[in-house]
Amino acid sequence: MNFSDIGLNESIQKSLIDLDFIKPTPIQKKAIPFLLDSKQDLISLAQTGTGKTAAFGLPLIHKCNTKKKDTQSVILCPTRELCLQITKDLKLFSKHIKELRITPIYGGSDIRKQMRELKMGSQIVVGTPGRVLDLLNKKKLELKNINVLVLDEADEMLNMGFKEDIDLILEGTNDSKQILLFSATMPKEVLKISKNYMNKPKRIQVDSNNEGAKDIEHNYYLVSSIKDKYQALRRICDINPHIYGIVFCRTRRESKDISAKLLQDGYNADSLNGDLSQPQRDQVMGRFRKKQIQLLIATDVAARGLDVNDLSHVINYNLPDDNQTYIHRSGRTGRAGKKGISIIIGSVRDKRKIQSVQKTINKEIQQKEIPKGKDIVEVQLMNIIDKIIQSEVNNEIEKFIPSIMEKVSHLSREDLLKQIVSQEFSRFLSFYNKVDDIGSGKKSRNSSRGKAEKGYSRFFINLGKKHNLEPQNLIGIINDYTNNNDISIGKIDIMTGFSFFEVPSKHEKEILDSLGKFIWNKFKCGVELSKAVSDENKRKDSKRKDNKFRKSRKPFRGKKGKSRNFRRRK
Repeated sequence: MNFSDIGLNESIQKSLIDLDFIKPTPIQKKAIPFLLDSKQDLISLAQTGTGKTAAFGLPLIHKCNTKKKDTQSVILCPTRELCLQITKDLKLFSKHIKELRITPIYGGSDIRKQMRELKMGSQIVVGTPGRVLDLLNKKKLELKNINVLVLDEADEMLNMGFKEDIDLILEGTNDSKQILLFSATMPKEVLKISKNYMNKPKRIQVDSNNEGAKDIEHNYYLVSSIKDKYQALRRICDINPHIYGIVFCRTRRESKDISAKLLQDGYNADSLNGDLSQPQRDQVMGRFRKKQIQLLIATDVAARGLDVNDLSHVINYNLPDDNQTYIHRSGRTGRAGKKGISIIIGSVRDKRKIQSVQKTINKEIQQKEIPKGKDIVEVQLMNIIDKIIQSEVNNEIEKFIPSIMEKVSHLSREDLLKQIVSQEFSRFLSFYNKVDDIGSGKKSRNSSRGKAEKGYSRFFINLGKKHNLEPQNLIGIINDYTNNNDISIGKIDIMTGFSFFEVPSKHEKEILDSLGKFIWNKFKCGVELSKAVSDENKRKDSKRKDNKFRKSRKPFRGKKGKSRNFRRRK
C-alpha cells in the first residue's frame, strides 16, 4: 500500500510527494483509512518514531473545512518542542492548502501574540495543556464546537502532572467530538481517561517494542571503574567522527558536568536541562537541529517530547530505572528507514539490568570492546584525509599554485602530506599516545591528579562544587583576570571545597600575579602552585591549603545555582 492508495485528497498527496513520502508506516496503514471513514474514538498504542503525527495529522487536514475559520481540531501534547514539531509537520503536509491555518500555543512565549493568531482564525490548534487551559479561561479559545481532540503522548502528559489540566479541557468540550488518544504505554491514568471520556474506542496497536527497533543496533560497553565512564564516552565519540546524537544522564548536575568536560576537551556539545530558561532551551535546540551541535547531553525530563530527525546515536551514560524509558530513548534514532545505534556505558554490576532490557526489547544487546587508542587514531586520520579529498576546491587558488610549488619544492610528496595532516592531527595523536587503553589494568600515564601534564603547571584554587564553581566559570575567571587570550587551559578537577587546573608552565608567573588573591561572588579566593603529592597524602595536603585561606574567608552568599556567566575567549 502507498499513500496514493489511501484516499487522501490531491493537495495532501502533492505535499507527500514533495516530502518523498511513498509508503505509510504500520501505524499509518491502520490509522489513516479508519480515521478517514469513521468518527469513532481511537486508542493507538505506538512508540516514538513510528509516524504517529502523520497517522492522525493527515486525516485531520483531509477532513478540515477551510471555508470556516472556527477551531475544528485541537492537538494536546506534553512539551513546547513537540508542539512546535507537530505544527511544523502539519504545515508541511498542508503546504498546498493555502486557506488552512495551524496555530501552536505553548507556555514560555508571548501569550498576546498567540491570542492575536487565534482571533484571526485557526482551524487546527496544537498546544500544551497548561497554555490551552489558560487561553480557555481567558475565553480566547473556544472548544465547544470542535470535531476532534487529539491526546498525543498521553502517558508523558500524565507523567508530567497534566492530569487535572486535561480533565478540565475535556470537560469544556462537546460530547459529539471524536477523541484520538496516542500513547506509548497504557498505564492506569491513561486507561482512566479512556473510560471516563471515550465512547467505545477502537484500539490499534503496533509492535510494543518500537517499530523502528529493526533499524536500531543495540550495543553496550563495560568499564571496570565508574571513573572510566567519561573516557569511554570520549573514545566512543572519537571512533565515530560523524556522530550526531543524544547522551542521556541521570541528573541535571551530571548532564552539566559532562557537557562542560566535553566542551573543555574540544567536542561540539551542549546540555539540555531544567536549569535553562525557555529562550536558552530554544537556542540550544535550534543549534542542535541545525547540527551545529553534535552531542546533546540531556536528562529524560529535559528530553521529553524532543523530536529530532537523523540521529545516528543514542548513548545511555546511565541506564534508566525502567526498561520502557530505554525503549523511549533508543527509539529516537533509527527512524524513517535509517540505521541508528543505541549504546549503554555500564559497569559489571549493570550486566543483570542489561539482560533485563534485552528481554524487554526482544533483541540482542551486543557487548563491544572499548575502542583502543591506535584504532581511534587510524579512524580519525582517515577522516581528515576524507575531508581533504572531498573538500570543494576554490579555483581562485589556481593563480597561487606556482608560488606554492616553489615554496614546497624541497619537500617530497610524502613529507608534504605529513606536514598538512600533522597541522590538524598532532594534538589528537599526542593525547592517545599519552594514555593507556581503558580496561588494561594499567594506570594512565597522566592519570595522577597530583602531577601535571608535561609542559604544564598545576594550580590549586580554594573554590569548588560547594561554591557553585563549574569548569566554564573557572575558565572565565582565568581569562578575565589575566586578560590573556592565548592561555591554553588543560585539565580541570573540580572538588567539593577546592579545585585544580593546569596551564602551560610559561604562564606560571602570569597566573600567580593575576590570581594570587581575588574576589569571586563576594568570596575571597586564592591561587597557588600545587606540588605533586601521593594519593594517600593528597586529602591532607588539600585540607591544609584550604585552611590557609579560611582565616580571611567571608560567608559565601552567592545564590544557589547562580554563577557568574563567563565565556571562554578565543
